[in-house]
Amino acid sequence: MNIVSKFTVGSDEGIDNLFDVIRPSVSSLYKELVPKEDIKNYIQHLDRRKVINELNDLSNQLIMTYQDEKPIGYSILKSGSRYPGLSEEKRATELSFVILQEYNSPEARQSHWRKCRAAVAFTDVIWINMLINDPLLDFLKESGFSIAEETHSGPFQLPSYLLTMDITKG
Repeated sequence: MNIVSKFTVGSDEGIDNLFDVIRPSVSSLYKELVPKEDIKNYIQHLDRRKVINELNDLSNQLIMTYQDEKPIGYSILKSGSRYPGLSEEKRATELSFVILQEYNSPEARQSHWRKCRAAVAFTDVIWINMLINDPLLDFLKESGFSIAEETHSGPFQLPSYLLTMDITKG
């Protein structure tokens, strides 16, 4: 088993790989919470052009994780992204952190997190809005994130946590 995490550009191949993870991750994450038809409709209306434009913003980065060359996870890092309550003096980076459930192993999580952590060296705070039932929540808390507040997230506005990690505190 060969696991590799790397920066990926918004090329056709990069976007195809990203969507190869987004679609099943959305299905898996919401399957017990949202009607199947709503999930299917959401996935059908994912906007490829919007994602490409987002990735072409120089303050955003895409990290993909592969197992034996198959895409199994992704993160989009958005530098300069703010959330309420953060001091204006702090530089913040918003993070998404997704690994397909069937590949959610310690090796995949560590590989993916190490690459993400290296990418945010020039920020003060990393934040993520994550569903309260996300299977990666415990890993992120173990990695140094803490719950800042309860909120709602995602396309279906379900209960979530706003997690933060202050990089300046070590």
